Amino acid sequence: MTNFFEHIASVGRARLLACALACALALSGAAWTAPAFADVRKADVVYGQTVDARGLAVAQCPSIDAEYAMVMGADGTVYFERNAQSPTQIASITKIMTGVVALDAVEDGLLSLDSPVTVSAAAAAGGESSAGLQEGDVMNLDAALKALLVPSGNDAAVAIAETIGALMEPGTSDPEAVFVNAMNAKAQELGCTDTVYDNPHGLDFDAYAGDLHSTAADVAKVVQYAMTNDTFRAAVGGGSTTIQVTRADGAKADIYLETTDGFFDIYEYAIGVKTGVTLLAGPSFAGAANKDGRELYAIVINSSSEAQRFKDAESLCEWVYQHEISYQLANSPETATMNGTEVPVVAEVAHSGWIDKTVKATLRDPAAAVTIFDLNGNVSQSLEFDELAGNVKEGDKVGTITFKQRNTVIATMDLVACEDVDAPDFFEGVGVWWDRLFRSFSGGQEVARSITLNETPLVIDKTASAA
Repeated sequence: MTNFFEHIASVGRARLLACALACALALSGAAWTAPAFADVRKADVVYGQTVDARGLAVAQCPSIDAEYAMVMGADGTVYFERNAQSPTQIASITKIMTGVVALDAVEDGLLSLDSPVTVSAAAAAGGESSAGLQEGDVMNLDAALKALLVPSGNDAAVAIAETIGALMEPGTSDPEAVFVNAMNAKAQELGCTDTVYDNPHGLDFDAYAGDLHSTAADVAKVVQYAMTNDTFRAAVGGGSTTIQVTRADGAKADIYLETTDGFFDIYEYAIGVKTGVTLLAGPSFAGAANKDGRELYAIVINSSSEAQRFKDAESLCEWVYQHEISYQLANSPETATMNGTEVPVVAEVAHSGWIDKTVKATLRDPAAAVTIFDLNGNVSQSLEFDELAGNVKEGDKVGTITFKQRNTVIATMDLVACEDVDAPDFFEGVGVWWDRLFRSFSGGQEVARSITLNETPLVIDKTASAA
């Protein structure tokens, strides 16, 4: 890690030099603008289109330092990308997959969270980021996972890999390699397109130099899967903690695990997940946030500092939350009373039994609203009307309405009658027949026309955003 800290020191010296230059220029009266370390790029991708293609203003986009980034919803919706498909080192973010493979082994019945994990000499000598484990320590898998994920223990990573790898392939001479193979297989299963794991901890230099890499997009997929496991969520979401191990001499020892996750310190909606930092990967973080049940995963790789990686993650999450709005589906200037309640009339649907009668209609749920991402554009609607011939009663389905945002369906709902309209009786029917007959000769209207009253208010006022 010496090289990494020299790198950080050099960055600090560069910024100090910039500040000194600013002071000197100020004293000399020269004009100078301080450098901005966070930025917005035209090639950044917002909801599938570049900032440039969408014509977004800088103020509408997240400003972050990270060279690689993505923010994704728990449902897989991708809100923002920066070089998200480009391969890069991910350091200890690797340990998310280590936890995933271990917990999958539990789900498969290979072992349980109470099964023992023993620390070998190789595991204890892992170095760098450590949980403070010693050769001969024994703990259960649940404690080992905390040692892996909370303080980012390389020792715990190797101990877990060796223990489970030996169960996966009994008699193997290299259980750690067996486990790493399972990590790579899981990456492919999850749809990762450019991810390779070389070890269970993420070290990528000296003796560990190799092909270890991933992408922000792949990391997001792994986080999304990992967060479906309650044990994983508890480990990464609980902050610092203490585990108990049994030493080689049989004595019990408590080990305090201090979390590396500073996201909790700056963001009220933080719920984990995992930090990472090496010289090649830079300060990185795969974070999760949950606000009112809306869960997001912010992947930040190669930010400018260990503190900034958390600020980048916060910026990405807050940007999404601020641009998610509740969009009311029924917006009509006309109302009617239905079941004693005033409801918007979104359409008038022609009744084919009459020449001039329509049925007032509203949404099945007149108060329905959907959460949309406002930067994705305005909402459009299309209506399909049913053929109405017989008696129509309040609440009967009379059509369907579909709402889209940039050609993606965001809601589909039944149109229902908000009034009773009877079909013509015998004598009325005879009158309608004669009326239509005469109209057929004169070219007059023979049946009422269905009309749409509902409106779709603008989501983005382009004039205002341009200003």
